[in-house]
Amino acid sequence: MGRLKDLRAIAEKRLAAVENEEKRNSALVHLYGVSLAAVLVADRRGIDPELPAMAAILHDMHAYLSGSYDDHAHKGAVLAEEILAELNATDPEETKQICSMIYHHDDKDVIDGPLEEVLKDADVIHHCFHDPSKPVKEKEKQRYNRLIEEFSLQIGLLP
Repeated sequence: MGRLKDLRAIAEKRLAAVENEEKRNSALVHLYGVSLAAVLVADRRGIDPELPAMAAILHDMHAYLSGSYDDHAHKGAVLAEEILAELNATDPEETKQICSMIYHHDDKDVIDGPLEEVLKDADVIHHCFHDPSKPVKEKEKQRYNRLIEEFSLQIGLLP
């Protein structure tokens, strides 16, 4: 996964522009956390984890750089294409797949292709397990419950 390491360096360089240290650190924790979760989910499902891990590093980059979550998934896919061109390590099909994962990652109530589902579920894992004291968002409860069952976790299901 040398490309992932190189992509992380680009992401860190871009995020260095976020002046607020707490927000910058939060961004890195979330992007790295979702990337780790993407590797676990992909492996569990028999999917090569490299592209989902790369998509995870970029999935909220637009929101962190712009300070806005307004249409961040769609705008993030455009930014990801730009960053992947800078990386110059993905072929056109891989770039398309990564951008599709990012484009669809906020549609938690829609079932998309296997790669898109990996990123959505990895995002939910980080949202729900990074700080268990926070309530699970309504739009993420169904995915959360499916993940509890898929991974045979002993955490109770939500109503």
